[in-house]
Amino acid sequence: MNLDAVLEWITLEHISELIKQYRSFGPIPGILLPMLEAFLPFLPLVVFVVANATAFGLWWGFLFSWIGAIAGAFLIFLIIRRYGQMRFFRFLQKHKRVQRLMNWVESHGFGPLFLLLCFPFTPSAIVNIVAGLSKVSTLQYGLAVIGGKAVMIFTISFVGYDIVSLIHKPVRTVIVGIIIFILWFVGKRLEVRLNKSMKREEGK
Repeated sequence: MNLDAVLEWITLEHISELIKQYRSFGPIPGILLPMLEAFLPFLPLVVFVVANATAFGLWWGFLFSWIGAIAGAFLIFLIIRRYGQMRFFRFLQKHKRVQRLMNWVESHGFGPLFLLLCFPFTPSAIVNIVAGLSKVSTLQYGLAVIGGKAVMIFTISFVGYDIVSLIHKPVRTVIVGIIIFILWFVGKRLEVRLNKSMKREEGK
């Protein structure tokens, strides 16, 4: 089975059915799926979070997704922090964009990490790797991940919890669409500002 076939299979219906099938394992499937996404960022985190909210309810679904996302991010961070100096990872440190982002994270610490991790459209895998390669403290990174993932996961859970009502309530659908657009827009503007700030500091 190739990657395209796997991604086509990963739908909300299939993942919800998978979670129900292994419900006897308790929250383990709900935690493992978001954790797996940290290692395989091409997987759809949104689908896993919405499936958890649908299967376990809003609050339990949010909690399981949050725990899984934090655990996955921390594992990536610790692996990169431990083995980041090995030859396999050196090509990342030599990449100019990675170096600029590392310098920015080291200079500003908690703030940019927290903001980047709040938005579902941010490539969090890159943020985790860059944080691991940088000199930012584990405490700063931990607080940013715990807080940022809470905002992001809860937003997705809240939107996806009663997804059926989006079909029957056009007003709510419009509101959700506006929220998603705002998150996307603010995330993109933040990315642009970060890039400009990093270039200015690089030119000093």
